[in-house]
Amino acid sequence: MLPVTAEDLKTELEMFCITCTDDFALDKMVEQCVCSRIQADEWVLEWVAYSTTKNGLLLSVDTLDQFEHDVLNKRNKSKQSFKRDERNKPRDIHTIHDIIKAEEEEDNLLDSYSTPAKGSQKRALTTPENPHSKRSSALLTSPGVLLSPSCFSPSATPSQKYSQRGGKGEVVVSFGAVQGTRWTGSKSSGAGIQLDLLEGPEDSLCCSYKYMFQRLRDIRNVLTEKIEELGEGLRSHYNIEEFSPVSLPAQDRVSVLGQVCCDSNGKLNAQSVLLEAGPEQGAQQVRVDLSELQEYSLFTGQVVALEGMNTTGGKLVVSKVYEGIPLPFYSSEVKVEMDEEPLNVLVACGPYTPSDSLNFDPLLDLIHVIARDRPDVCILLGPFVDSKHDQIEKSQVTETFEAIFSRCIESIVEGTKAVGCRLVFVPSQRDIHHHYIYPQPPFTLPSLGKNPRVTLVPDPCTLLIDGVTFGLTSTDIMFHMGAEEISCGSGSDRFSRILKHMLTQRSYYPLYPPAEEVNMDYEKFQSFGQMPLTPDVLIIPSELRYFVKDVIGCVCINPGRLTKGQVGGTYSRLMIQRTASSDDKKRVGPCLAAQVVKV
Repeated sequence: MLPVTAEDLKTELEMFCITCTDDFALDKMVEQCVCSRIQADEWVLEWVAYSTTKNGLLLSVDTLDQFEHDVLNKRNKSKQSFKRDERNKPRDIHTIHDIIKAEEEEDNLLDSYSTPAKGSQKRALTTPENPHSKRSSALLTSPGVLLSPSCFSPSATPSQKYSQRGGKGEVVVSFGAVQGTRWTGSKSSGAGIQLDLLEGPEDSLCCSYKYMFQRLRDIRNVLTEKIEELGEGLRSHYNIEEFSPVSLPAQDRVSVLGQVCCDSNGKLNAQSVLLEAGPEQGAQQVRVDLSELQEYSLFTGQVVALEGMNTTGGKLVVSKVYEGIPLPFYSSEVKVEMDEEPLNVLVACGPYTPSDSLNFDPLLDLIHVIARDRPDVCILLGPFVDSKHDQIEKSQVTETFEAIFSRCIESIVEGTKAVGCRLVFVPSQRDIHHHYIYPQPPFTLPSLGKNPRVTLVPDPCTLLIDGVTFGLTSTDIMFHMGAEEISCGSGSDRFSRILKHMLTQRSYYPLYPPAEEVNMDYEKFQSFGQMPLTPDVLIIPSELRYFVKDVIGCVCINPGRLTKGQVGGTYSRLMIQRTASSDDKKRVGPCLAAQVVKV
């Protein structure tokens, strides 16, 4: 630190049009800079801020005494308090090395001035080639050091409610043959596991793209193609000869095709349902009367075929709704070995911090679970740096969001290195540092290089893991569709209805218009937001209650979020094994067992 002079202070003050000719006042300012260990520019900035709040306070010895009492003394106390916190807060592996090195140098320095006590063995003057401190060895073997919460946050105060949570490790949902299931990985260090995007590099969203350039005409074209594609599947499956124009009066029953929409900007209800047809059916809207239906489930954006009477051309009295047809499942030509071991897959969704703290304690606990269970594959969905976190919304973070995210991911990779599991990272629109668009490109992590254990995928995507297909999306479509769907007389629960809609509409986000928080790019959505097939397992995290359900042969899992407000949440684990049969009629699901567990 360079010494501060009166000339330095004069120069800095002149930048703010402040002149000071009192030598006693200048000496006082120099003294304050030395005592507070700050440079001239820092002192002047503090003075300008302070004098502004005091309605333009003039420089004098008396006002400088008042400034020292109100500002500088408090600044020094806060520094001392910060140093005490620095000594008490948890460290990451790099800062611990620095502390140990500094303490050992201090010990050596003190030993050089001290005299050994009688009877004690004199310390050797030589240094070993590879010195290892006992303290450092103990710390490096601790599984929690690498993910120290203080390395992510300016605040090292842990969440009290999270630390006092109950039910750790409690299984809250079970599916399949859970009894006797060994929840540990079968592959050594993730070797031999096939893990790829099903669509292939040319058909998958593998990098960022320019958005906010779409036109209304382009959106209309995407929606029209969706109606035509799904309509052709409905026509061929139900042997419908042709679809009639929606506004054409007819005295006989007719079949019409279109997209469900609402007659206003409000929420859809039974009296506000409209059907909007594509260009081939007249591109017009007709009001829909559902009073004669005993059972239905509809939402805005749903492509449906309806049968009914439209005698006036202005209202279609519906007597039958044709449900959508799901795509076939994946069939592999690879021969399944009889002694092939099943795979253990762990799935967790952010946020990874409690809402009242930026400590990553829940993520640290998840790393302990991974170290204990040693899964073959870990699928981790965002948000990793949650834009809805209170401290992030209030800008109470000292690091950049990108730095926090990079350190978080690197720590996960290093923390699971001994396990050797494959890691899949899925972004979220709540990741504050990432592109706020759907479909969302994968993360970019240049610091990791080409790590064979790490797979970065977009949201949404279809992943192929050892012959088993996983549909992944971190966008809360369950919550969004749950707020828009209307139903009557349906025997199934709402979750199952929504999941069936997704599979029969063949889309990871079939809702239109989307929720306000979803920024949809429809040109990319047409290419990368549709399901290429019906996945064997659909991972669909949501704010709604966790579940595991078999819907038309697809095992759908909401693992919940790792944290729910200030308390701990849940994660999921499942055992999968590909099957030899590819015949849909005799198909045996590859998901042998699944559980949702409290963290």
